Formats: sequence, structure tokens, C-alpha cells
Amino acid sequence: MTIYIGNVSYKLREDDLQAAFAEFGTISSVKIIKDKVTKKSKGYGFIEMDNEEEAERAIEAMNGKEFQGRALKVHKAHPRKEEE
Repeated sequence: MTIYIGNVSYKLREDDLQAAFAEFGTISSVKIIKDKVTKKSKGYGFIEMDNEEEAERAIEAMNGKEFQGRALKVHKAHPRKEEE
């Protein structure tokens, strides 16, 4: 399951995100979305977890939790809508 993590600190690194969510289970990938030009964080990212129960626990525990001074917005990621 892919989990969306929003409202993250612009200084947050992928390692920090992985460490924060690792207690809930195995993480297969972590990606913080960055601006293509400036390479700076856009303030959100995604975590991929293979086990759906672990992912649900992570969402429940981390949504609204303060992390590095910001209240995280955590929920199941929705597939991107294809442009027609």
C-alpha cells in the first residue's frame, strides 16, 4: 500500500521519514517529492509498505502526529488521475 505523508518539514530527509515509520513494519520505498527546478522539498512524500495491516496501523498512529514541528497528514495514497 502506498501512503501519502503531507505537511512534512521542508528539511525532512527520506531517512528521517523511514525511521519514523519503520516501527510499524517493513518499508519497501520512501520518496519525498522535490521541485524539478530547485530540487527543494515540496512538503510531502510517499511511503510504500507491502503489508496492508502494517500500513493501516502506520496511518492511524501517524496522522495528525507532530513530527519535526509539523502535524503530519497521513492517509492512503490515491492513484494519480491520468490527463486526457
